[in-house]
Amino acid sequence: MARRVSLRQFGIDLYTLLLLATMAVACLLPAQGEAARWVSGAAFSAVALLFFLYGARLDPAAMWNGLRNWRLQGLILALTFLAFPVLVLLGQPLLAPWLSPQLLVGLLFLAVLPSTVQSSIALTSIAGGDVPAAVCAASVSNILAVMLTPLLASLLIRSGPPIFSLSAVGGIGLQIVLPFALGQVARPLLGGFILRHRRLTMMVDRGSILLIVYSAFSAGMVAGVWSMVPASAVLLLVISAVLLAVVMLLVELAGRALSLPPAAVTAARYCGATKCLASGVPIATVLFAGQPVSLILLPIMIYHQLQLIVCAILAQRSANALQPAPLSSPVP
Repeated sequence: MARRVSLRQFGIDLYTLLLLATMAVACLLPAQGEAARWVSGAAFSAVALLFFLYGARLDPAAMWNGLRNWRLQGLILALTFLAFPVLVLLGQPLLAPWLSPQLLVGLLFLAVLPSTVQSSIALTSIAGGDVPAAVCAASVSNILAVMLTPLLASLLIRSGPPIFSLSAVGGIGLQIVLPFALGQVARPLLGGFILRHRRLTMMVDRGSILLIVYSAFSAGMVAGVWSMVPASAVLLLVISAVLLAVVMLLVELAGRALSLPPAAVTAARYCGATKCLASGVPIATVLFAGQPVSLILLPIMIYHQLQLIVCAILAQRSANALQPAPLSSPVP
């Protein structure tokens, strides 16, 4: 009897198929107008629920230990605000003949953005990484970015004085910190129930990623991202793939050098190699007022979508590897 070949052997499972289907639906039927607002609201609510569940599930002592892990936190901050800018600056002379000045500015702006909050923590959870450390790292990254991103952008791009965004602080507090704090308060009542029903958190993890992917792809289609300067978009896709691969390689090398446990390396991978589109858009509209913001945002939109696809597939492969292999009968 021939051995049955499963798609799962190639890292393709139901969630990966759902991810690809979500991308296809967003391209064919992007959310627009009122529908886009509903999708955005649903994604916001899913993320808030996700952090409420994290707060209700996580032991405060584990959170404190995650924050005290200075090697991991320092590595993620160094990747986010140092390695990315250095890599882009080193590659700029090679890219200048092929990209417009606006797209080069967009790449530098991409380099100084903070880590994603929602997706990096959800991906760390899916992959079996250190979720408390990821929560700390992603939150610290975004809080520091309120000052660091405009400052670094102004220094590297030289387009004006530093501009600070107080709205970003409020957004982080409302969507991330408040639900997480409420979850911590409710932990004595709900913690046991949530730990016994891990599928609930898993469904919210994956559901929030699918909503973020659909929202991001819909926004890109409505904005006509893929119809603007097609050749440059393809080149930016290649640049994004190389940048993502190099940073992930740096994570693995640094993890070994610092003797970090596998769970911590997983958190560093998804917190250190991702960039936040949600933080980038409002900062860009202020920092680059009067300039072609859509072109400046093109690199981050392409990188953001690529990172979601690649990281979601990698996280699911890690989750599959953590599951015990099913017992199989000998093949005659």
